[in-house]
Amino acid sequence: MSTSSLSAVAESYQMFNPRAYLQNNYMPPRANFASEDFVVPWKLRCLADTFATGEICGRVLVDIGTGPTIYQLLSACDFFEEIVATDYLEVNRDVIRSWVRGEEPGAFDWSPYIQHVCKIEGKGEPWKEKEQKLKKKLKKILPIDVHQPNPLGSLLSQPADALVSSFCLEAVSPDQQSFDKALKNVTTLLKPGGHFLMIGALEESFYLAGEAKLMVVPVSEGHVQEAFTKNGYHIRNFRSYTMPPSLKIGVDDVQGIFFIHAQKST
Repeated sequence: MSTSSLSAVAESYQMFNPRAYLQNNYMPPRANFASEDFVVPWKLRCLADTFATGEICGRVLVDIGTGPTIYQLLSACDFFEEIVATDYLEVNRDVIRSWVRGEEPGAFDWSPYIQHVCKIEGKGEPWKEKEQKLKKKLKKILPIDVHQPNPLGSLLSQPADALVSSFCLEAVSPDQQSFDKALKNVTTLLKPGGHFLMIGALEESFYLAGEAKLMVVPVSEGHVQEAFTKNGYHIRNFRSYTMPPSLKIGVDDVQGIFFIHAQKST
């Protein structure tokens, strides 16, 4: 892994367009809530099922590379006092801040996601209540660099009880070695015995976000599991989803999605 490769990744992200990214990945056809044959409901189901055990809870949850999305935090918000969003890009941190404050007219509408999660969790919770709960618990929105040995610097006062991450490490790593190292770096943010839930792309080499074409390191199911095991985790659950032809819409070359629930050794 060379510094120049990481610099090239950082430079390519300066053109990242959050609105285009959301349009490509979080609107129909990928965001079709009619069936879990579609990728978005599948991701929400993985998270809802895992948090439903009640085992993953505590004071602080840190989301590694939040991007401009909040869906990955919806099932978590019942189980933590505080949720910390993080992203390398100020433009993405601004999107999350605007959502929390309800400021941006014409902002992305997450209500179908929140409604769907309330439905599959089956607790009868009004979706507006869940939305407000998550907004209240998103107390910090911090800059992060997963390629640094201490990705949050001194911004996190103590290790988190749990981590989540969606489409981050593989999308900012020029090669598998840097993916493994980034996983090692973010593991320092998690307390011993803590849980890490990650969703990511399988065998993807690029994706588009407006003018930006972002390179991705293609990873396999085996490589993801090996990287977690090597970094001192016990894999509790692993699921994968094959992207059907109807959802290959030209905005990336992703072949599938993985979900992993891993627990850091004590």
